[in-house]
Amino acid sequence: MPVSKTTKILFWVPTIIIFLFEGVMPAFTSQTEMAKEGIRHLGYPLYFGNALVVFKICGTLILIIPKFPARIKEWAYAGFAFDFIFASISYVCVDGIGGYAAFPLVILGLLVLSYTSYHKMIVAKS
Repeated sequence: MPVSKTTKILFWVPTIIIFLFEGVMPAFTSQTEMAKEGIRHLGYPLYFGNALVVFKICGTLILIIPKFPARIKEWAYAGFAFDFIFASISYVCVDGIGGYAAFPLVILGLLVLSYTSYHKMIVAKS
């Protein structure tokens, strides 16, 4: 059964948004003073921020490159889910409930949409 156009759109739009927010932006801004201060503000050491950026870039590449095996993509989706959940928890613990704590959960919603659409595409291709 062919993959529907709607399913492809529901996969690619959120996946590209995640790629831009979690892959491209960190790649270009991770060494700025503002980014370093953000990591310090949450109480994490700077090396944690650097490691996080490397994993984010690798994860987004895994999500957007179709040739990666499904099992590797599953790990990337899981890693981003943990990232967004723990980012939200970190912001709540440091700053309280607010926009900074809600934003990772919005991106988590996009991740869920990407994930479910990805599985619909796999089923349709089989």
